[in-house]
Amino acid sequence: MMRPEFLDIDRIIKDKSILRLFDAVHDYGGALRFVGGAVRDALVGLEGSEIDLATDLTPDEFIEACNEKGIKTISLGLKFAKTGVAIGGHIFEVSSLHKTLPNDSKFSDFSFTDDWNADAANRDLTINAVYADEDGNVFDYYNGIGDLENGVVRFIGNATQKIMEQPIRIMRFFRFYSAFSKTDPDLKSLKACVENRELLKTVAIEQIRDEFFKILATKNAATVLEMMVENDILSFILPQKINDKALKNLDTLVRFNAFEADVIRRLFVLYEPDQMLSESLATRLKLTKLQKTKLINFARFAFDGEKFDDMDYIKRVIFSHDKEFVKDKILICLALKGNVDINLNPLFDQIDALEIPVFPLNGKDLIELGMIDCSPIKEILGALKTLWIDSNFTLSAQSLKAEALKLIK
Repeated sequence: MMRPEFLDIDRIIKDKSILRLFDAVHDYGGALRFVGGAVRDALVGLEGSEIDLATDLTPDEFIEACNEKGIKTISLGLKFAKTGVAIGGHIFEVSSLHKTLPNDSKFSDFSFTDDWNADAANRDLTINAVYADEDGNVFDYYNGIGDLENGVVRFIGNATQKIMEQPIRIMRFFRFYSAFSKTDPDLKSLKACVENRELLKTVAIEQIRDEFFKILATKNAATVLEMMVENDILSFILPQKINDKALKNLDTLVRFNAFEADVIRRLFVLYEPDQMLSESLATRLKLTKLQKTKLINFARFAFDGEKFDDMDYIKRVIFSHDKEFVKDKILICLALKGNVDINLNPLFDQIDALEIPVFPLNGKDLIELGMIDCSPIKEILGALKTLWIDSNFTLSAQSLKAEALKLIK
């Protein structure tokens, strides 16, 4: 179904150089359209989704069309029916229209087509199967626009078949339900997700983690994660006891203060893990080194929530960690306590303005003091730092050297 001039295309196109690609395809005799997230989000007034495109040209034809206009392409392989395009300093993925073949096909899982409706049928959810051309004309084959307007998230066609094709679609269903729903979940879609949840064990943990983090970033994450727990989704990898109330408190507090959301901060509030569980979660979810360190430090350090406006205390914590860590711990403490209507901006401005002193000694100083065996340098410096912090950073270098001599001898 075509809805002429329905979409403000400027919500999708930020760099007009991409129009060269449309011209190249048109001149070749084909059609090119935006599809998926960029169209979906633009329809509801959001910005920032990655641009995906679809064409009725085969990959070979599309590459030939680009070559004729001097546009660089990157073959992503026939298996994916996609071609990469370098234009305007960006790499875009362009998928060729295709349709799924019967399961007994001996050659491939799909065949190329010029039927836009058939291509739309291959996509997962109705709201992700809306196309738009460069003029803002919208092509909606499965009432995706109506579902967006009504806040309905549902699979196209047979939900079980969609999930069996790509089990990660279970996670995508919950993600988009959390982001766009305005009503109870579609029963057929939810039922298919629950009945096929074991298929998630066949999915790479990196994919599950990425979708899980995207759910955590949505406005209704607490409610949807509670629904997932109730339906035993991801019980093979994540604890099934969650603090959804604390997560809601954190979201309210962050929005109240217009702060940036942080997925590790949300993860910590959701589970309130001790150090052992933090390490386990980091391993299970294959967190990056920085993410793992952040999560474990949240658990390891018992921040005194009664002193979050005590600048001497704050300065000591910042010296041991950093300013962003302190601000995160303040948000976490308040969320766990249920204090959500506090204006933290003046306090955080104070924290940002704090000058954190630099410890005045190093290993070289200890050697100059006569230290011969260097093996305990780290231990001695640690003890001296503790003395310095306990003095509220007032001990001078000379005083610290005097204390160092006692430890060396």
